[in-house]
Amino acid sequence: MTLAAGLLILWAVRRLTRPVRALAEAAERLGRDVNAPPMPEAGPTEVAKAAHAFNTMAERIRRFVGDRTQMLAAIGHDLRTPITRLRLRAEFMDDDEQRRKMLSDLDEMEAMVAATLAFARDDSAGEPTAPLDLAALCRTVLDEAADARPDLAEAIGYEGPERLVVQARPVALKRALANLIGNALAYGGAARLVLTAPEAPGRPVRLAVEDNGPGIPPESLEAVFQPFRRLEASRNRETGGTGLGLPIARNILRAHGGDVVLRNRPGGGLVALANLPG
Repeated sequence: MTLAAGLLILWAVRRLTRPVRALAEAAERLGRDVNAPPMPEAGPTEVAKAAHAFNTMAERIRRFVGDRTQMLAAIGHDLRTPITRLRLRAEFMDDDEQRRKMLSDLDEMEAMVAATLAFARDDSAGEPTAPLDLAALCRTVLDEAADARPDLAEAIGYEGPERLVVQARPVALKRALANLIGNALAYGGAARLVLTAPEAPGRPVRLAVEDNGPGIPPESLEAVFQPFRRLEASRNRETGGTGLGLPIARNILRAHGGDVVLRNRPGGGLVALANLPG
């Protein structure tokens, strides 16, 4: 009798909490993909009302993201137009040295505008997820980095499985990896990527990007993920960068349900530790 009563209570509790679990799962899907399908608006009146309210909120978020994307596209056009005009004028300058400096400054301005708009727009939010061979993507990004920096090609390497398939946004994730690898090369003179498959079902995929640099002060390990935060005073793209590479990488990884942190390596250098759902 006691066993039967216990089973009945367990069944009742699960039945009562099922709508809550469904709502939590829908919220998690929405957090990863703003275009996630709506919740079914079925069941008891209270459950249906909660599902309808959630779907209404999700639709408002989608409209907000769409409106923001359109607005930022217009802003980007308005910002690039005067830069283009200045570039045309600079091309006709007689002084070669001044022309070179002017074009370099305009290149920097254009890169900063593009990076700022990409960060604010969060392009990854609208990209659908698809099965992706993460191991192949890692090797591709490393090969491209080696082509761009032949002087550091010997310090670029990969360690991990030949194939590892995950659900991800390919374009966005490639950008996140490129940012982490580019940061390691720019400030650490090396980029060794170590990819680790999940130890068990439901466990995350782990990824580490190691460099040979001096590391950074412990109090700055989290601060560098703030937009426009740079440890170097220079605003030159080859040294100080735009201050958006790491924030963009973290935003993309968090949108996938993962994250990235920085740690100083005991033997010297810095390592970016990232994870993704397996």
